[in-house]
Amino acid sequence: MIWIKKKGKRLKRLKRGKVKKNIKIGTRGSALALWQANLVKSELKKKYPECQVELVKIKTTGDKILDVPLAKVGGKGLFVKEIEEALLDKKVDLAVHSMKDVPTDFPKGLHLSAILEREDPRDAFITKGSRGQGVKGQGFKDLPQGATIGTSSLRRSSQLLNIRPDLKIVQLRGNLDTRIRKLDEGQFDAIILAAAGVKRLGLKNRITELLSPDISLPAIGQGAIGIETRTDAQEINEMVKFLNHKETSICVRAERAFLKKLEGGCQVPIAAYGVIDGENIKLSGLVASVDGKKIIKDVIVGNVDEAESLGVQLAETLLNKGAWDILKEVYASR
Repeated sequence: MIWIKKKGKRLKRLKRGKVKKNIKIGTRGSALALWQANLVKSELKKKYPECQVELVKIKTTGDKILDVPLAKVGGKGLFVKEIEEALLDKKVDLAVHSMKDVPTDFPKGLHLSAILEREDPRDAFITKGSRGQGVKGQGFKDLPQGATIGTSSLRRSSQLLNIRPDLKIVQLRGNLDTRIRKLDEGQFDAIILAAAGVKRLGLKNRITELLSPDISLPAIGQGAIGIETRTDAQEINEMVKFLNHKETSICVRAERAFLKKLEGGCQVPIAAYGVIDGENIKLSGLVASVDGKKIIKDVIVGNVDEAESLGVQLAETLLNKGAWDILKEVYASR
């Protein structure tokens, strides 16, 4: 209870919203996942200093399978499945995810309760031994003929191949440190990673070039951190509301509406990126063939209040322009 004073007298008491005293956060155990979970933990501790907040590391199927492309083993839902099970079993109170890993459909009883402010959504182009400075003239456009690029993303590889069909794309899995180590060992001429993760782990100086969305349109939700909770967990749902960043939430929800309409995942090269300008949102979307020979993209602009419906409209536009034929081909080859 909180006493409100007026002219030196205690006037009345106001009820404070109920606060859960012990909070368990479910997270993957990678360095990046822990960085993100610790960010949420820190913010909760600042807001609710009386609370105890604990991280619970959970190994997901996606963390265990490192030698097979995600598209062949079920997609990015593999990075959240076990954490969602822990949520439903009440072993954890909330989960912290990279939004680009979160499927558009949630298990019954779970929902997305907050999306934090987005980091840089672009893709980072990294060359061997790069330290930021001193690599001028060694950007993506300067890659030699037939250069080997490491990436685990069909979205990235298809867009790069569309521009440079001579490139050799090689599957690259593992955590961020592992991927950079493989690059430095000479296994690749360059690798492509999400800039947000590179920056969050203090490796910004390794970035040779930040790829423009015109070259590589970002993944849905890339750079944003999401919090998943149980729908019936009233205390937790109220407690995490302050973490939601309105502009980021609008953009990511528009991107996810686009993805959901296309019924795609990481098995299909799909990209979308929303930007807010005043009262409007500009949403760019793309569907590509795996080999990069076919790319269908468009842009839609409208009021932020209609962000999710704009995502659906943009998806319908691409489907009408031939995206469905691409999707059928990709799914038939799986």
